[in-house]
Amino acid sequence: MLKTRLIPCILLKNGLIVRSEQFQYHQNLGDPIHQVKRFTDWQVDELIYLDITRDGEHDLRRDDHKVKSLRNILDILSAVSKACFVPLAFGGGIRTLDDIAQRLRRGADKVVINTAALKEPSFLREAARVFGRQCLVVSIDVKRHDDGRYEVVADCGRAPTGREPVAWAQEAQRQGAGEIFLNSIDRDGMAQGYDLALVHSVAEAVDIPVIACGGAGTFDHFVQGVVEGQADAVAAANLFHFTEHSYPRAKKHMKAAALNVRLVEFGAAPGHSQPLVAVFPHG
Repeated sequence: MLKTRLIPCILLKNGLIVRSEQFQYHQNLGDPIHQVKRFTDWQVDELIYLDITRDGEHDLRRDDHKVKSLRNILDILSAVSKACFVPLAFGGGIRTLDDIAQRLRRGADKVVINTAALKEPSFLREAARVFGRQCLVVSIDVKRHDDGRYEVVADCGRAPTGREPVAWAQEAQRQGAGEIFLNSIDRDGMAQGYDLALVHSVAEAVDIPVIACGGAGTFDHFVQGVVEGQADAVAAANLFHFTEHSYPRAKKHMKAAALNVRLVEFGAAPGHSQPLVAVFPHG
């Protein structure tokens, strides 16, 4: 029986990690290299890095001396992968087969694809033929309308598609997706829990793993995402930035709830004489 994964998701905008809220508000948190070392020390199941810099916004000038020499997102990926000793998925701005190849060459184990697949679903079929579906994660960003209707959106939440998430997830699977990364825009950064109805509907409709994201604010939300949402994996971004010892504590909480998770050591990480602490203060 496959173990349930708990996955930190790191959002990058203009080369810096950001905290996101409903895909609109972004707060700078720090450099991406320091964070990957922290998560590697915690022996996380997997890491997902997403570049959410929108078209026309690319400006990788930074004041942080650790990353100011990195010229583009591929340089950042190279630096991250050198410090990363857990499975790494990387997404954002992928439009061509060459984009996928470059990211895999730079150290990504998987790529996360969103807008390009929506514009041309056959892109997934061709990518699966060339690279294998095991490395293709399709990201589905979902907006819930006032009438309760769900709609898939593209282009970092800006472009409505008219697609319904269950139907799109099924098509993505047929075209070659190996996993679904399902994100609720309305829950993003709100710490109110996953949209369990959305997660369950998609998880029930496909035969590939579904990763739930968007809304986790407590460790109980991870349990709910698996038990009620039937997700194969649960992911979060903000919670892991602001909660001390968040990852090992979350794993222990999930284990106590009888979930089949891989436990990690709480306290001092391998190679460290002192326990790890939260990198960023609350605020």
